[in-house]
Amino acid sequence: MNCNVAIIWMHDYLDGELPQQDMLELKAHMLACPECRARFDQLERTESLVASSLHAQAYEPGQSEQLRQRVMSVLPKERKQLSWFRWVRNHPAVSVAAVFFFVMLSSFLSMWHQDGELIVKGKDLQQVIIQGDKVIVPVGAQVNGDLTIENGTAEVQGDVNGNVTVIDGKLQLASTAHIAGSSRTIDRALDWFWYKVTETVTDMTK
Repeated sequence: MNCNVAIIWMHDYLDGELPQQDMLELKAHMLACPECRARFDQLERTESLVASSLHAQAYEPGQSEQLRQRVMSVLPKERKQLSWFRWVRNHPAVSVAAVFFFVMLSSFLSMWHQDGELIVKGKDLQQVIIQGDKVIVPVGAQVNGDLTIENGTAEVQGDVNGNVTVIDGKLQLASTAHIAGSSRTIDRALDWFWYKVTETVTDMTK
């Protein structure tokens, strides 16, 4: 038998976990190997000493708590970064909503300034004049409903019975202009994102 194997079997023997056949082989090896026999005697004495001191030592409640604290102090600390994972696991609906929000935000922001093509939206565009990147509501003209212009200049001289929204462009109002609703320009990516979200939700509810 190899001495390294014998050392492993010694520990199993002292723990009472060594099979009978292996026990006989270990004893035969130790009879023929003085070094292993000396090592076994030392292990046996060490184990007896530890066992006797554990049985003899009586800890008071305070001492027991001190021992527990000392043991806990040497254990590895719980990693703090797992706390956020535990929160995500306990709030799945909020986590899904947050992921959806950031996916939509990244998608919309990637579209911001991606295409400089002029876009004009509205239900009533018959009297609207388009010249290059300029959208004109001439004097005396009347647009019924909202008017949205992207990547261009809106020049309102007549009447708009609704809201006027200019995205990534300019809004010019003549003294003769009349807008029944609100007028606003959106030139920041975050404002544009909220506008797109509102527009998407409105389209879904129609």
